Amino acid sequence: MPDVSRRDFLTLLRDGLLAGSGLLALGGLTRFLSYQTEPPPTTEFDLGPAANYPIGSRTRLPDVPAILIHNASGFSALSLVCTHLGCTVEQKVDGSICPCHGSRYDEQGNVLRGPANRPLRALRVEPNAGGHLILHTD
Repeated sequence: MPDVSRRDFLTLLRDGLLAGSGLLALGGLTRFLSYQTEPPPTTEFDLGPAANYPIGSRTRLPDVPAILIHNASGFSALSLVCTHLGCTVEQKVDGSICPCHGSRYDEQGNVLRGPANRPLRALRVEPNAGGHLILHTD
């Protein structure tokens, strides 16, 4: 075994520690950049059997947030997210009001008073083979 001088030993030790530190930092950076902060939002909601929603009903769905409307022409849904800044609107007898900035919407989601300038977004509702209603938010 060849004799290693003190200088060569310290150089090897320094280079090894720097390489190890670099690999640890690279591993940490890789883990940081690949971290998922939140799972992707659900875009389909099973609302249960269609028979649970009689004709003429307006059912608030707090998990979505949305309102399910069942009238003579079938099922429809409106998002309860204000089109101004994304607050959840509150249901009132004659429509909806945004608690953040006061936008008002009628029962069909049309803007009655700003600052919002777009109506509430219509969501797709479809029955599945088992007779359950599926709400799509995408």
